[in-house]
Amino acid sequence: PAYCPTQDHETAIRECFDLYRGDSGDAKMAKVAAQVEGLCYQPIPGSDAINARWTRVEDTIAFAKLMGYAKIGIATCIGLLDETNRLSLILAAQGFTPVSVCCKTGSIDKQELGLRDSEKIRPGTFEPACNPVAQATLLNGAKTDMNIIVGLCVGHDMLFSKYSDAPVTTLVVKDRVTGHNPVSVLYGQNFYYKRLQGRKLEVG
Repeated sequence: PAYCPTQDHETAIRECFDLYRGDSGDAKMAKVAAQVEGLCYQPIPGSDAINARWTRVEDTIAFAKLMGYAKIGIATCIGLLDETNRLSLILAAQGFTPVSVCCKTGSIDKQELGLRDSEKIRPGTFEPACNPVAQATLLNGAKTDMNIIVGLCVGHDMLFSKYSDAPVTTLVVKDRVTGHNPVSVLYGQNFYYKRLQGRKLEVG
């Protein structure tokens, strides 16, 4: 169509695609990602159709193996420590060395960020702030080859990605209401999706 970026930004797209050629790290990552995309599907016998066979966890393992990674960092939410432990066991069983850092590392009170006590989840109590920059710094010190986000808050995931030396992928996206399945909001035509289209979200 006329509005397609392929038509409107041909030069920029061509220059970007040039980054995928050759032997650079970006080129290898793009190639391996495409290989994993192909591997995660399988043909259905007796049919021209295909179906998916791998979960996101398996995609992540395959990508890390094909990239030649050995040490995998995990930046985890404190509320998902059980899930992070299970992920660590899986990664170890697959031959990787997992290293995890919890979001509350440092145990710094949220008021040191400039929050009022009334803005805490439980006012009147000590409430440690998440520390994504420290998570990234500690994993940088561990010299991880790749880092996985497990349930970091919106904003904290951005800071972690900004300060991480290693490439970052997200395995779990935090959503406290939907069981960490935010896309369900987009499927919920008669509840969340309809509600958010009908009125502005109040934040203050």
